[in-house]
Amino acid sequence: MHIPPQREPRFNPLTDPKVSIYQPEQPGRIFPGIPHFSTHAEHRRHLKERLVGACRAFALQGFDYGFAGHLTVRDPEHPHLYWTNPMAVHFAQVKVSNLILADHQGHVVEGEHAINRAGFVLHAAVHEAHPDIVAMCHAHTLYGTAFAALAQPLAPISQDAAAFFEDHVVISDEAGQVAVEVKAGLKVADWFKGVKAAIHQNHGLLTASRHSIEAAAFWFIALERCCQQQMLVYASGIKPRLVPPEKARYSREHVGSEYIGWLHFQTIWNDLLRTQPDMFD
Repeated sequence: MHIPPQREPRFNPLTDPKVSIYQPEQPGRIFPGIPHFSTHAEHRRHLKERLVGACRAFALQGFDYGFAGHLTVRDPEHPHLYWTNPMAVHFAQVKVSNLILADHQGHVVEGEHAINRAGFVLHAAVHEAHPDIVAMCHAHTLYGTAFAALAQPLAPISQDAAAFFEDHVVISDEAGQVAVEVKAGLKVADWFKGVKAAIHQNHGLLTASRHSIEAAAFWFIALERCCQQQMLVYASGIKPRLVPPEKARYSREHVGSEYIGWLHFQTIWNDLLRTQPDMFD
């Protein structure tokens, strides 16, 4: 069993670039730092562990639905390849040893399990069309799927929802038709220019990150939660007061960035380290 070092990188305000107002100005405080790697192998191991952590986080959130759901992260040395969870393995059972590595044509080049056809069609298309996207997440969730049937964007009803303001799209292409044909993935991929999330009509939620698998995973969790909140507001029958556009943009800038998504996930990661050491088998 491989267990990562207990001491994670720490942010140092004297030497590390500051990208968020949430990073401390006082030196010596315990605060997560972005890791750096000396080899591709070291970086790859890190990405695989965080991909497993993202799958386990999805299991804890109850995002499982049979074999549906797929998370991917681009390989750091071979960008035309990506790591993903194995077909027909529950999110709670994903571990470093059963991840698979696939190319953009859906061929498994490393690992024993098969690939999820729908996952390949959607994720490979996005990864290939957008070289800057390093990670992507999708699952068939309760509230995200219900909200997707409305075919409308998320409204800025809260600070949390404002994190997605003008940073997500509603996709109607191939709505409701299972994505098993390559052309379906290509149509979805076209929509991911410059946004971190998509609501696919009659299907569900997708998130993508140009930063990390941690950011993609957290923003998926957050988007599902925001869909739940908006459905609850709609069910009240009372018209909500929206966050004004200028305030929604301000909130998105400070609590909706890729870095903030990564930072949020660190709390999940630390809990997984303590409770699920079998991730690293």
